[in-house]
Amino acid sequence: MIWLIGCKGMLGSEIAKQLTESKMPWIGTNREVDITNPDALEAFADNIETNSYFPSELKRADRKIKWIINCAAYTNVEKAEEDTELADKLNREGPQNIARVARKISAKLIHISTDYVFNGHGSAPYTEDMPKDPLGVYGRTKSDGEDAIQKEMNTYYIIRTAWLYGFDGKNFVYTMTKAMNSHDSVKVVNDQKGSPTCAVDLAEIILKIIEKSEKATSFFGKNSALAFGIYQYTDGGETNWYEFCQEIYKLGRKYGRITQDCQINPCSTEEYGAKVERPSYSVLSKDKICKAMKIKLPGWQNSLEKFIKSSRFEPK
Repeated sequence: MIWLIGCKGMLGSEIAKQLTESKMPWIGTNREVDITNPDALEAFADNIETNSYFPSELKRADRKIKWIINCAAYTNVEKAEEDTELADKLNREGPQNIARVARKISAKLIHISTDYVFNGHGSAPYTEDMPKDPLGVYGRTKSDGEDAIQKEMNTYYIIRTAWLYGFDGKNFVYTMTKAMNSHDSVKVVNDQKGSPTCAVDLAEIILKIIEKSEKATSFFGKNSALAFGIYQYTDGGETNWYEFCQEIYKLGRKYGRITQDCQINPCSTEEYGAKVERPSYSVLSKDKICKAMKIKLPGWQNSLEKFIKSSRFEPK
C-alpha cells in the first residue's frame, strides 16, 4: 500500500493517475490529514485498515502502508518571505512528522525537494553531495525538511527537482500560454538557467523506484533495490526562462494552444523586478539516478511538446 500525501497538487495528482493506471494499491490524502499535526498523521496510519478513504474491494492484507510519498509543501517562493511560520511548518515540521510516522510503521519514504536548497551561484550542475546554501525562506525550509528526514530515519529517498510543470495546477507553461493569448508582448528573464521538468516524467521515475524496490531479490547487484539517500531528477538539457518561453510559443502555435502573434522580449532579473532573489543557475546533476536506475533522461523540449499537444492540456 502506498500513502500519497498531497494527492491533489500538481505532482501528486499525476502520481495518483499513474498509480491507478498501474493498478498499484494506494490511498491519497490532502488537507484532510494535517501534516503539521503528528497526532493526525499517526491516527490515520494506525486506523488505516478501517479508514473510509479505502476502496471497499481492497483486501485487508494490502492495506498495510509500505510506502509514503510526500508531495505536500509550501511552494510560493515570494509569499514565504512573509509567511515564514507556515512555510516552516509545511516544509520542515511536516516532513519531520511524516518521517516519524514512516519509521514507526516501518514504511519507506519518498520526499520531494527542490533546487532551491542551493544558492545558484555556480556554473556547473549541482551534485547531491554539494554543500547546501539556500537563499530565502522557501529554500531554507525545504533544506531543513531534508535534514529533519535524515535525522529521523534511514529508509528514505529524497528527490530534488526543478522548474516543474504539470497538467493540474498553475505553472509556467500554463501562465505563459495564457499571457501570450491575451497580450501582444511578454517580458521574460534570460539570466536564470535551469532544466524544465514535466510532472509526468517525475511521476514515472518515482513509480520505477518503488517497482525496483518491490521486485528486488538481493541486497546488491542488478537485482537490488535503489540505495536509500538523496537523488536529483529533472528532464534533460538546460535553458533559461526566455528560451523556455520561446519554445512554449513555438509549440503553442504549432498545436493551436496559442492563437495570436506575441512578441517575447528578454530581460534581466533586475529589470524584471523580482521581489525575492532566485537561483541564477539551477541545473542539477542527474548522473547518480541515471546510473543507479539505468535510465536515459527525456529532453526537456520533447517532454514539453508531448505536454502541449496532449488532450489533457488545459491552462488553469
